[in-house]
Amino acid sequence: MTMAKTVGGEVSRKRASFGCNRDGDGMALRRLRALWLAPLALAAVVLSPLAQAQEAPAAAARIETVLVTAGKLLDVRNGRMLDQPVLLVRDGRIVSVGTSVPADLPAGTRRVELPGMTLLPGLIDMHTHLDGDPSYGGYTGLQFNDRFWSVLAVKHAQDTLAAGFTTVRNLGADAWNDVGLRQAIDEGKLVGPRIVSAAYAFGATGGHCDSTYFPPSMKQDGAYNVDSVDQARHAVRELRKYGAQVIKICATGGVFSRNTEPGQQQMSLEEMTAVVEEAHRWGIRVAAHAHGTSGIKDAIRAGVDTIEHASLIDDEGIRLARQHGAWLTMDIYNTEYTQAEGRKNGVLEDNLRKDRELAEVQRENFRRATAAGVKMVYGTDTGVYPHGWNGRQFAVVGRYGMPPLQGSQSGGPEAANALGRDDVGVLERGRWADLVAVNGDPVQDIRLLENIPFVMKGGQTIKDAR
Repeated sequence: MTMAKTVGGEVSRKRASFGCNRDGDGMALRRLRALWLAPLALAAVVLSPLAQAQEAPAAAARIETVLVTAGKLLDVRNGRMLDQPVLLVRDGRIVSVGTSVPADLPAGTRRVELPGMTLLPGLIDMHTHLDGDPSYGGYTGLQFNDRFWSVLAVKHAQDTLAAGFTTVRNLGADAWNDVGLRQAIDEGKLVGPRIVSAAYAFGATGGHCDSTYFPPSMKQDGAYNVDSVDQARHAVRELRKYGAQVIKICATGGVFSRNTEPGQQQMSLEEMTAVVEEAHRWGIRVAAHAHGTSGIKDAIRAGVDTIEHASLIDDEGIRLARQHGAWLTMDIYNTEYTQAEGRKNGVLEDNLRKDRELAEVQRENFRRATAAGVKMVYGTDTGVYPHGWNGRQFAVVGRYGMPPLQGSQSGGPEAANALGRDDVGVLERGRWADLVAVNGDPVQDIRLLENIPFVMKGGQTIKDAR
C-alpha cells in the first residue's frame, strides 16, 4: 500500500496504490510511529456537507432521550416484522423496543418519526480499507504526498456511514491511519462509523503484505514482515500495543501484489498458529487474507477467526470451516468494478488477469459454502471499489445463493458475533441505537440496502434523505 524509506530519522513515504487491492490487505506496509494525529486534525477541515449538517458534539450530548417510531421493524434474527415499532433511546443506547409510546417520556425527548418505513440494524462491513482509493491503481498513487491518504480516509468514513454501515472492520491501513481515525470518531471530533482497526496487516517477506513492486535500489519492506514463529508473536504484541483491535495476516498471495499468485501459501501453519495463540491470549481476534486452497485450510486449522476472500476453498476447506466454526468473508462484488474501471485507473494487466481468473471461481465457491451451512459474514473490500458503495454486494450474494434474510444477517447479528460484540448488529435493549430505515421490505427486495435514505448512529440522525 504505502512504501517507506527511513532517512535521517524521518520517514520518506512513497505510495503505489496497487496496495489498495481487491484482496485489500495493504502489501508494502512499513513501520511508522509517525504523526497521524496532525493529519487527522488537518483532515477535519474537509468535512463533507453530511458532517457539517450534524449537530456539534456538545449540543448532541444534551439530547439524552430519543423516541423513534416507524411503520415496521425487521427482526433480522428470525425475519419477523414488528408493526408500528417504538424504540426508546437514552444516551445513545436502546432502552426498550415495543409498540406503544411510554407514558412517562422525559421532558425534551426528541422524536424521530419514520412513517411507512422499515427499521433494521445499522449494517456491518467486515472488510474495508478506509485509507484506500480505487481511483489510483498501479503506480499512479505515487504522485501524492503520504498525508493525502490520511485526509481521504476522513471522507471515506463519512461516505461509509451515510451508506448505512454504522460499524466496519478495517483490515489493513498505512501509517496507523485507521487507529487515529477511530480515535477521532470515538472522541466526537469526526463523523464516521464505529471502526474495529487492524492497523498494519502482515505476512511473509516477499508475500502479499510485503512491498513487491520496487527493485533493490529502492529497498521497500513491509512494516511487520514475519518469517518465524517468534517474529509472528512479536508482530501481534506490537500492533496491539499501538492500537490494533484485530490482527490481519496474509496467508497466501493476492491479486494486486506483484510477483505473488493468489493460490500460493505464504505463511506456515506454525506461524499462523503462533499469531492466533498470541492474539487470543490478548483477547483479540484474527483475520486471514487467504485465496489459496492450502492457505485457507491451514488458517482454519490454526484457529483463525475469519477467512477473507476464501476464493479457492475446496470441499475439505468447507468441512474444516464448519468443524472449527470459522467465518468466511467473501468479497464477491468488487471484481465488477475492477474489471470495468481498473485499467483506466492504472491497474496493471497482470493484476487484472488474476482478478479475472478468480472472479467466477470465488463466486461459485461462495454458493457452495453457503449451501453447506458455513458461517458467512458480509465484507466488501471497499477501497478496491468506492466507499459508500458497500451495499451493492447484497444483490450479488443473493444472485449466488444467499437468501435476502441471510444476507441481512451476515451484515448484522452474524457479523457482530464474528466481532465478539454484543452492542451492535441487533435492535434490542442495551445495544447502541445504530439503525437504518428503508421504504419497503428488504427481505423481499435486498437491493433496498444499496441506497439507504435514513441512518442513525448512537441515537443521532446522521442522514435523512427521505
